[in-house]
Amino acid sequence: MFTLAIDDHVATLTLDRPPVNAISDQWVAQFDAALNEIMESADLKVLHIRSAQKVFCAGADLVQIKERFVATDGPDRMFSFVAGIQRLYARIEQLPFVTLAEIGGAAMGGGLELALACDLRIAAAEAKVGLPEVHLGLIPGAGGTQRLSRLCGRAVATRMILGAEVVNGITAATLGIVHWSFPRAELAARADVIVRRIASLPAAALAASKSCIAASAEPGRGGYFDEIEATRRLLTTLETHTRVEAFLTGHLS
Repeated sequence: MFTLAIDDHVATLTLDRPPVNAISDQWVAQFDAALNEIMESADLKVLHIRSAQKVFCAGADLVQIKERFVATDGPDRMFSFVAGIQRLYARIEQLPFVTLAEIGGAAMGGGLELALACDLRIAAAEAKVGLPEVHLGLIPGAGGTQRLSRLCGRAVATRMILGAEVVNGITAATLGIVHWSFPRAELAARADVIVRRIASLPAAALAASKSCIAASAEPGRGGYFDEIEATRRLLTTLETHTRVEAFLTGHLS
């Protein structure tokens, strides 16, 4: 279901459950196991999530959904399933390194919610993304209502979720759902450039910046104190000292 490669501060996790990377109980468990393996890499700076299939991830496994739908305890089983996906995506969101989702094809429902749990998103212009659960009488319950609202504002979340709208990568970039959109033929190369640029930056500064950005979204608390404390910590590190000195002497652009 997954292929993991770790090289030069970058972990590349490739979704590979034919044909559409459908989310099942086993998929969630194996994704969680892959994160355990990734966390063992002490010098990691970026997690790059991509797909070996034509789609990025089409959402929940319809076979398992049907089994639960007709079962007498179906609502309880569905609750457990969605709660498990929520926990997985929360774990991805809280990783101490930068995460990037490369969306080469459709990212629907839980598939888009996976991408929304990442720090950065790059999509093919031809890709289709959406949270169409309301069309089925459901909601995007694996974090979709919350993350899309925080990332793009209430107006975009209302449009996408209440309208069960599906948009292409270009429109997704215009709305702020993804950060970049390029023709599919260029996507992998463009994603690699972004990943390698981030991987060239200091891990401690990346982690601290990510933490401070997250603090800005916490109700009743800004991240100003976090910024001061992070700055204090970073100024004690050799890498920061080396980089600042090189910049001041004109040896770091």
